[in-house]
Amino acid sequence: MRLKYVLNEVLVGLWRNVTMTVAMIITMSVSLTMLGASVLLYMQVDQMKNFYYGEIEVSIFLRDDVSEAQRTAVDQAIAGNPLVDSKQYESKEEAFKKFQVIWRDSPDFIKSVTPDSLPESFRVKLKDPEQYATFADQMRGMQGIQDIVDQRELLKKVFDIFNSIQVMALVVAGVMALAALLLVGNTIQVAAYSKRREVAVMKLVGASNWFIQAPFVLEAVAAGLIGSILGFIFLFVSKVVLLDGRLQALTNVLTPIPNGNVWLMLPLLAGVGAAVSAVTAWVTLRFYLRV
Repeated sequence: MRLKYVLNEVLVGLWRNVTMTVAMIITMSVSLTMLGASVLLYMQVDQMKNFYYGEIEVSIFLRDDVSEAQRTAVDQAIAGNPLVDSKQYESKEEAFKKFQVIWRDSPDFIKSVTPDSLPESFRVKLKDPEQYATFADQMRGMQGIQDIVDQRELLKKVFDIFNSIQVMALVVAGVMALAALLLVGNTIQVAAYSKRREVAVMKLVGASNWFIQAPFVLEAVAAGLIGSILGFIFLFVSKVVLLDGRLQALTNVLTPIPNGNVWLMLPLLAGVGAAVSAVTAWVTLRFYLRV
């Protein structure tokens, strides 16, 4: 009987303040969507780092006037270095073929370049990419070497951009979460005020604090759960429609987002939405509703 009464009061409370309830659900869904997007972004950047850093190579470009003896000496130095996992020699012709593939959509640019314009090189994969500086110091200064380039430095600039996007997403999610907290607290205050006489009567007949507060707390939890479900639906639809649809070409650069990661957001958002709503409602009642 008590449970039926509490659930009935929750439904009545949600309907009684329907406009504020809808506003609370929308604000909660937006903030939770931003939170879910930022968490997915964090997970994706970490996945991309593991993928791309595992494929990182050190490019050792040779001079145009490198002699056969110098090329052989560089080759032997690389092969005998304990930091090296694998190596591959790339001639001018091979570099030009790769160049043609990369710039196949710009035929005029391809015509302006000849195989002799591109340097021959060694593509070296290290056992530990973090040891680049040590490896470069060991190779630098050898005759025939023009430049040593670490691909990690190029990727670092890209990941710095993603890290900035992560921070921005978290900031927006934090602002929206604050707005949601204030709205939840305000909605609970209005609901408690509209039922102040009922609360006074229940207190007089000996109702417990939990019994009086439960409908208000569950009302906030229900709104939080609905907002979390809407936020998850928006995330999932955005992933399917955009990343798996119109923006699918981005997966050539960005590693694809697994559906499993998106599904993980459902319990995360539901837990955060319910917990935040419950705590906010309880704290509001402690200060506003003297029971």
